[in-house]
Amino acid sequence: MIIIKKSSIHNKGVFASRDIAKGTKVIEYVGEKITKKEAEKRALKKLNKHKKNPDQGAVYIFELNSRYDIDGDVPYNDAKYINHSCNPNCETQIINNRIWIVAIKDIKKGEEITYNYGYDLDSYKDHPCKCGSKNCIGYILAEEHWPKLLN
Repeated sequence: MIIIKKSSIHNKGVFASRDIAKGTKVIEYVGEKITKKEAEKRALKKLNKHKKNPDQGAVYIFELNSRYDIDGDVPYNDAKYINHSCNPNCETQIINNRIWIVAIKDIKKGEEITYNYGYDLDSYKDHPCKCGSKNCIGYILAEEHWPKLLN
């Protein structure tokens, strides 16, 4: 259903290898299940490493629930290559304690698969967006925070 190849958004991306219907579970975000405390330690370490080499992906830690996160920085997690977009064609859903990337629109073969990473306003300036969509807000930021930047 997907292939990994060079992306105009950032380094590598995930692309549809066939048409995908709205509502389809595209791929599961997999990795090592870790505690919130361990996630904080790993995230800080990876962010410092990312600052030295910005072309590398930064943090692949995804919130699973109130106790655990998933560290997707493992070789068997192709979902880690899905890029952010301000005009996404997918969203994330937690279904039975598993993280799924689900199509919110029909996706054509060859189209890059994206979702909004939904970052908080705290350090938004550290996360510039390069999605290139018409409605790009300029930062990787949850849509609920967009009006605060437009004021």
